Amino acid sequence: MKIAFLINQTHKEEEKFTTTLLALKALQRGHQILYIGLADFVYEEEQAILAHCRVVDPNEQIDSYSKLIEVLKACEKTLLDMNDIDLLWLRFDPTLDMINRPWAAATGIQFAQLVKANGRLVINDPDHLIQANNKLYLENFDKSIRPKTLVTRNHKDVLRFLEKQEEKIILKPLKGSGGKNVFLIQYEDRLNLKQTVEAIGRDGYVIAQEYLPDAIHGDIRFFLIDGEPLHLNGQYAAVRRVQGSNELRSNIHQGAKTEKVAIDDSILALVAKVKDKLKQDKMYLVGLDIVGDKIMEINVFSPGALYHINQLTKTDFTEVIIQDLEKRVKDFYDLS
Repeated sequence: MKIAFLINQTHKEEEKFTTTLLALKALQRGHQILYIGLADFVYEEEQAILAHCRVVDPNEQIDSYSKLIEVLKACEKTLLDMNDIDLLWLRFDPTLDMINRPWAAATGIQFAQLVKANGRLVINDPDHLIQANNKLYLENFDKSIRPKTLVTRNHKDVLRFLEKQEEKIILKPLKGSGGKNVFLIQYEDRLNLKQTVEAIGRDGYVIAQEYLPDAIHGDIRFFLIDGEPLHLNGQYAAVRRVQGSNELRSNIHQGAKTEKVAIDDSILALVAKVKDKLKQDKMYLVGLDIVGDKIMEINVFSPGALYHINQLTKTDFTEVIIQDLEKRVKDFYDLS
C-alpha cells in the first residue's frame, strides 16, 4: 500500500509521536509511506489533487523511530498525484497552526475532501471532521457521559455557570489541545474571572466545564478503532496520565506521568455509549480522555500517547492497527 500521512509540518515530527509509530510499523509490513504537510497540496484543473510528499520506502535499515525521523527529514519532496495513493490518513493537530497559519487546518480538510471525492480512502473522514474540529463535538453524545458544559465568550455567562456549580469549574479554549490555557476557577476567585475569560477568549470561544473530583487522579487516554476498544492479548490501549503536584493538566508534554491502568466494566460501558456515533461519523482512530465516569474530550485528529501505552503494556498496538487497515483498504477498493 501507499499510505500518506497528512501532518502539520515534517520538520516538527518526533520519534515518540503516534504517527511515527504507525509509519514505522507500516514500513516494516512492506508499505510505502508518504508524509504531506498542510502546505504541500496542489490543485489542478478538473479536480486533480497533487502533493509535494516526502516518500519513505520499505527498508530494512530503518529499524527504529529515530532512524525513521532521520530518513524522513533528509528526504527531498516529490510531487505526486493523490489518485495514486491507497490511503490518506489525517494526523495533524489544527490547534498548532491557529496563530501563525490560521488557514492551514481548514484548507487541509478541504483538500482531503477532494481526495475522498476522487475515490481515495481518507481517515478520519474529512466530511465529519468539520463538525468534530473542537470540543463541541462531545455535545453530540449522550449527556450521561459528558460533564456539564457552557460555551461562550462572555464572562457574565461563565459567572452564572460558576454560581450553579458553587465550588469550582474548569475553563479552557473551545479549540485547543496540549493543556494550553486550562484554568481551575474557584468560586472565591470570581473577581478575576473577567480577565481570565478575556485571556482565553483572545483566540476564540471559551468552554467551561464542571469540575470532576476524580480529576485529582489524572485522566485515562483510551484508544478506539472504528468505534471499538483497541485491545490485544487481554490488554487495552489505554494509559493513566497523572499530573504533577500543583498542576491541573494531565498532558504528557506538560509533565504528566504515565501509569498502567486497569480497564474495568464501568469504563467499557462508558466507551460503549460513544461507539455508534463514532462509527457513523467514520472516526477510525480516536482517543478518549476519561475522568471518573465522564468523557472529557474526544480526540479525533491526532490522538497521542500510543508510545507510552505500548511501553507500559508491553504490547504492540500498532500491529493491530496496520493489520486492520490492510483489510479495510482492500475491502474499500474491492467494493468501489
